[in-house]
Amino acid sequence: MRRLAMLCAVLVATAAPLAAASQDDWFVPLGPPPKAAPKRIGGGESFPPLPLPATPLRRSERKRQPSPPTLVGKVVWGESASFTFKQGGETQIADWNLCPADLQGVLGKAKNALGEPFGSDQVALSSFHYDPVRTPLLYVSGVRAVAFSDEQLARLRDFVQRGGTVFFDSVAGSPFFTSAARRTAQRLFPDRALAPLPADHPLFHLVQDVDRAGFPRNAPGDRPVLDAIQVGSRAAVVVSPYGLGCGWDDREVPMLEQAVFYDVDTANRLGVNLIAYVVGYHQVAQQEAKPELFGALDEKRPANELVFAQIRHDAHWDVHPGAAAALLTRARRDSAMEVSLKRVAVRPGHDDLSAYPLLWLTGTGDLRFSEGERAALRTWLAGHGTLVIDNGLGLATFDAAVRRELTALLPGAQLQPIPPGHPLMSAAAPVVEVRYSPQVQRVRKGLSTPYLEGVAMGGDIKVIYSPYDLAAGWDGLERPGALTWDGAAGTAMGLNLLVYALTH
Repeated sequence: MRRLAMLCAVLVATAAPLAAASQDDWFVPLGPPPKAAPKRIGGGESFPPLPLPATPLRRSERKRQPSPPTLVGKVVWGESASFTFKQGGETQIADWNLCPADLQGVLGKAKNALGEPFGSDQVALSSFHYDPVRTPLLYVSGVRAVAFSDEQLARLRDFVQRGGTVFFDSVAGSPFFTSAARRTAQRLFPDRALAPLPADHPLFHLVQDVDRAGFPRNAPGDRPVLDAIQVGSRAAVVVSPYGLGCGWDDREVPMLEQAVFYDVDTANRLGVNLIAYVVGYHQVAQQEAKPELFGALDEKRPANELVFAQIRHDAHWDVHPGAAAALLTRARRDSAMEVSLKRVAVRPGHDDLSAYPLLWLTGTGDLRFSEGERAALRTWLAGHGTLVIDNGLGLATFDAAVRRELTALLPGAQLQPIPPGHPLMSAAAPVVEVRYSPQVQRVRKGLSTPYLEGVAMGGDIKVIYSPYDLAAGWDGLERPGALTWDGAAGTAMGLNLLVYALTH
């Protein structure tokens, strides 16, 4: 671990004003060292698992338990210093480890909630393996401005793109750390928006609902706040502007009157959700990291083949990388449709839409079209086009945006439920029953039939909208905490949509 002497190497604790003048005013110890791991001592004789023969362990011999898999790497960064208390006494502090027992605390609570143990490690980025299979989550904590080199940022970007998650905790709600973490996130992905996660995002509900947040002092409101950059269907780079780590150790932030942090209960519920989220989306992350592969014919795009055209926009347009290829592979295998496996991203008003009978639109954020984009879509819809909209993860923010934008796109038109007997529901294969995710059942108790909404124009349904994520299961994986169709019904309905768009 790299240890740098800071300024005079000794800091003296003083009463900090509510608005700290310098980031160094925040650089104080926030928690004691973690508790030592319990010694596993057995009494009497015992035997290891079969097969025998086995040699019994003598009294007081330690039982070696297998280490739990490493889930989290705590990133070592910044400087170290000695800290002298006003009452006397001295301790060592480091930028990266001001609350040393944070991960021990949250992983212990996650084990109780999930029934599985997970381990953590200290990570120096200069020697880290950057393999998200071995360490899925990197945790960065502190109060002063965090900074990484260009080489480290490039390797972190690759780590995230291959399925890893990076989580920044402003452990005392320091504006210096929070601003630097947000800048770092945007440098990692300058082409993606860092935005607050909506209140119905799985990170707030996966194990325990966190609709309200408690703050012991300097409360900024009563709602939990996590900013995130999304990669595929994941919140992959997350910034908590308010402190979590000390709460994971069941304590408040000491010594800093200006600190903004969640109370112990809120911090622990958010922490357990975070661990469950990384575990639950681990396979999804690996699947979505795979490149989309195409053949020579797909690259040439023959005129008689259906091309899956997807609308690019600024509200996270690419929710399920690889999902279209999975659906089109099924279409090529199980139907007579001529399809290209190559997905094409288009922007209405910028790209020519005339060659595409179907446009696919999905997202998770606050979608907004310009008037030029709306005009291009109106012209395309008035011709031969069918617009299919899929609510990525089934989030309320995107749902509200879709309804608002359709009102502006087609004044006077309204989305109406499509009846189960409509030809759309059986254009390729009948879809009669759907096993929606538990989250759909919470908001639409008892729903078991295919639910789509649409706008009819000239006798055909020209706009088709799924309020629940239709494409989430096309790759055969579940998205925990999301409002989704099951994979089999979602895939069958996806094929129906392709056939309907080609024949109407």
